[in-house]
Amino acid sequence: MTASPETWRTDTQALLILVLAGGPLLPLRQLLDQLGDATAVLAAGAATWRAAGCTADQCHALAHPDPAALARGLNWLAEPRHQLLGWATADYPPLLGQAPNPPVALFVDGNPGVLWQPAIAVVGSRNPSAGGRDIAHHLAAELARCGLTVASGLAAGIDAAAHRAAMAAAAPSYAVIGTGPDIAYPRHHRQLQAELAAHGAVVSEYAPGTVPRSGQFPARNRLLAALTLGTVVVEAAERSGALLTARLASEAGREVFAVPGSIHNPMARGCHRLIRDGATLVTHADHILEGVANLAGELGNALQNRLHTPISTAVTGPSPVPDLPDPDYQRLWEALGHDPTGMDSLIERSGLTAAKLSSMLLLMELQGSVSSAHGRYSRT
Repeated sequence: MTASPETWRTDTQALLILVLAGGPLLPLRQLLDQLGDATAVLAAGAATWRAAGCTADQCHALAHPDPAALARGLNWLAEPRHQLLGWATADYPPLLGQAPNPPVALFVDGNPGVLWQPAIAVVGSRNPSAGGRDIAHHLAAELARCGLTVASGLAAGIDAAAHRAAMAAAAPSYAVIGTGPDIAYPRHHRQLQAELAAHGAVVSEYAPGTVPRSGQFPARNRLLAALTLGTVVVEAAERSGALLTARLASEAGREVFAVPGSIHNPMARGCHRLIRDGATLVTHADHILEGVANLAGELGNALQNRLHTPISTAVTGPSPVPDLPDPDYQRLWEALGHDPTGMDSLIERSGLTAAKLSSMLLLMELQGSVSSAHGRYSRT
């Protein structure tokens, strides 16, 4: 049953109040699990909040939200394409939900569906060498052509190169940022942030109006690591945010990859350290695909359940053209043949966009109904 606009506004406002309360996240998540939604949490009162472990400051903020911050958040959410994804709701990204200390909610500018797509984080130095920048661009473009979403942190250097390469390949990309979703950091990335929101998404756990502070960026890194299947470090010094993201990825059960470099390049020392510590040495996107196959299968099953699309049962039936319940999958299946077919031909035959085809093909490949080789696809 779809909620009325009045209920939607009430639930959204209540969830925003929970975010603005700050403090430890675990009590708020537990309250949402116990009571069902943010409106019920606010109605429960201070005694219930304290019993769940909320601090005195949190209880005060829940009872007396900052009117200016609340108005700013609601005004941002009233704009097209802006959404707030709450904990324990159907649209909350499944990989993030399984990670340590996930946020109560995510502010999303763009398409929240990209957070369900198999993604790889590409991170590295803010001041890379020319060669490092080229490697980041090449790897991100390869990953995009393989149907994977490229994610990063919108920082200067490697992050920006990865985002731009994915969009240049007509594939979605998303940025996880350490400020409010309405603030570009660095400032000169304002246009890049707008392009990412238009072609993918910009994601933050911080409410609109939150300015950059140093402690917020390690927290941003934990989200980036948790949302993605694996993290690729292209260039990094021995002490850097990219290495922190790699460590957080490992702690979240994700794969860590590192690109080797010259022993004379100080920006390669962090990558070499990661490789010594057990990260997978990577020089090609195929190495990454092999490393994340198992986790990608789990994500594919979660997506299939969310969409109620029984691809695997459909393709094993006796009919040469299966009865796929989603019309877009039916069109794609009819466009595919037993001979390998390139993406351009599939776009022309199906009428679907490259970005949508990529995610659909990857899901069907994970289910075993489609095989791919050298960017060409066929029925199995």
